[in-house]
Amino acid sequence: MKLCMKQCMVQSEAMTRNVADFDPTNRFTDRVGDYVRYRPRYPATILDTLRRDTGLTPVSVVADIGSGTGFSAEMFLENGNRVWGVEPNSAMRAAGATYLAKHPRFTAVAGTAEATTLPDASVDYVVAGQAFHWFERDPTRTEWARILRPTGWVALFWNSRHLDLSPFMAEYEALVHSVAPDYQRVSHEHVANHQLASMFADGAFSYHTFPYSQLLDNAGLAGRTFSSSYAPHAADARAPALRAALADLFARYEHEGYVQYDYTTELYFGRIARDAHVSP
Repeated sequence: MKLCMKQCMVQSEAMTRNVADFDPTNRFTDRVGDYVRYRPRYPATILDTLRRDTGLTPVSVVADIGSGTGFSAEMFLENGNRVWGVEPNSAMRAAGATYLAKHPRFTAVAGTAEATTLPDASVDYVVAGQAFHWFERDPTRTEWARILRPTGWVALFWNSRHLDLSPFMAEYEALVHSVAPDYQRVSHEHVANHQLASMFADGAFSYHTFPYSQLLDNAGLAGRTFSSSYAPHAADARAPALRAALADLFARYEHEGYVQYDYTTELYFGRIARDAHVSP
């Protein structure tokens, strides 16, 4: 474990995207099918860490912000938690409600990170999987401080592609850069340290990483790629060339019908910053 302060991660401010240039609530509407089928889940070590370091128990109430198709909520539901899945995109929200229909302790909520609609001091954990980089930080912090109980926690996590484990992952990254001009602007890796720190009391949070991977067949590799908001849409003129390039990449690196798609899962958690200040 690393205890991170505001200066612990050095990232260029120039790499930070401007949220105002995008409509994040609609970017995944036509990608829901691929998202459900091909996006990775999350490693159980996230729950293990939160149990050990924050006291997460099955009676903890969780607000999953940007809950999408339900993968992050699923972890907590299987832990026995009551989960409010706050999702602004109606197609994603419907997919999440369907995916999690067997879990009676899940409720889908039409809301945003900045306006969840949840009652004051109603949850023990606010979590966001693969989503925080879409949020407006200052109103989000104010809203999360409102809905969290005084002893509550914030946990943010992402599956980040691990580019150094294999030649396949390195070539895949180069391919994405070549065909997806939005990639540099929407990647969560462009969330600078001060943006994360601004969410947490005294700018301090705990940081953990875990190895994770998917085995993808040819269709899975294409589906995983086109589930990303920065990938060309199916009707885009670039889409056929990207599919052909992915098929070629798969053919060169597959083993017994699969390629290994590697991630580093990153987990940040701490107490919410309750002081009213404007982030830089």
